[in-house]
Amino acid sequence: MHSLRCFLSRVGLLSKPGLLPWCARKPPGWSQLFFGSACKGNFTRVIAKKCQRGQKSQKKLSYLGPLDGSWHERLADVVTPLWRLCYEEQLKVKFEAQKKILQRLESYLQMLNRVNVTTAAPKSEGLCCLLHPIIPSYYEAFLRQSPLEPCLLFHKGGYWRELIVRTNSQGHTMAIITFHPQELTQEELCVQKETIKEFFTKGPGAVCDLTSLYFQESTMTRCSHQQSPYQLLFGEPHIFEDLLGLKIRISPDAFFQVNTAGAEMLYRTVGELSGVNSNTILLDICCGTGVIGLSLAQYTSQVLGIELVEQAVEDARWTAAFNGITNCEFHAGRAEKILPQLLKSKEDGQLIVAVVNPARAGLHYQVVQAIRNCRAICTLVFVSCKPHGETTRNIIELCCPPNSAKKLFGEPFVLRQAVPVDLFPHTPHCELVLLFTR
Repeated sequence: MHSLRCFLSRVGLLSKPGLLPWCARKPPGWSQLFFGSACKGNFTRVIAKKCQRGQKSQKKLSYLGPLDGSWHERLADVVTPLWRLCYEEQLKVKFEAQKKILQRLESYLQMLNRVNVTTAAPKSEGLCCLLHPIIPSYYEAFLRQSPLEPCLLFHKGGYWRELIVRTNSQGHTMAIITFHPQELTQEELCVQKETIKEFFTKGPGAVCDLTSLYFQESTMTRCSHQQSPYQLLFGEPHIFEDLLGLKIRISPDAFFQVNTAGAEMLYRTVGELSGVNSNTILLDICCGTGVIGLSLAQYTSQVLGIELVEQAVEDARWTAAFNGITNCEFHAGRAEKILPQLLKSKEDGQLIVAVVNPARAGLHYQVVQAIRNCRAICTLVFVSCKPHGETTRNIIELCCPPNSAKKLFGEPFVLRQAVPVDLFPHTPHCELVLLFTR
């Protein structure tokens, strides 16, 4: 989804002009701002810190920008630490980071022993699997947070928590305001909602031309629609995006990649690696609005999607109906509860291709068990936005020898290919698509 370059940059209530270096009163072109200054010699270097005996040396990124840079630049160094690099250098940094992650993962698998990490697949970069060149991104979207009275720590008070802006390729904009009610009465809350609605419809915020404005009262870090409903203050209940030939409906609680062009590359990569055909069932775990499964539905016999967020499942079902797709079914709930029963109902010998796209916390161990122990699943595509941490544990359990103590009885998977996809320019983050077969 596209970002509005000047969204709320002139709005005094929720943001200030020039808050970030790319939000000046008269913003320069994206290429001039990010690429021009970065290519004038401000590059990144790695500094090894000397440590006391017995401690491991530590490395950190140091940016060779001006030491007396403005607070705008210092903020950019924290939020988008690669912005001083030209984009080609950013891709090199990210590629090397993904390579190190895969090398560390392979060492884990080798330590398990009895796991054959040598395969007949082509090798590259000294890895057992084929590591493709990184797929670049062409534009990015920014999440804006702009407080009125900030609630940074709940126990210290404050009300306005964050502002999430979602836009699409048609220029429609959904804004979602998260508000901590503290001790306010319902009458006082109504006053605040009416004030913010008035501001964006008739006040200075009207220049933002919002398609919809949502308001959510939340006393927790993250609240679902079921826990605390999103309240539509004005406008349309959904926005829509065109992606891979489909019209996708998006609700405020549904996850959707902010970088639509990058998401198309990501999902095409998943489709190419999956190898689905008319004889396979596609199992889309953590499917969100169902885009991966829906985009591949025409190539496979059936799509089965599982997603925790009910609004996202409703969006997926609407999108399937609107686009005339009839071989998809989507299930709302926890994957660890739904998947085992769903797989039992499909024990008819038909091959299953599984795609998993979990959040940073990775897959629940019962989901890993269900995938590992289902003989029909011979191909697995794992999409990770955080390939270290819990995802590493997931991969080890998918690839380790059978282990009765962990209830891992099926044949181990073997990592065949890895494709990094850059959805987040100017940051160190990257999506990593992993292909496993057995």
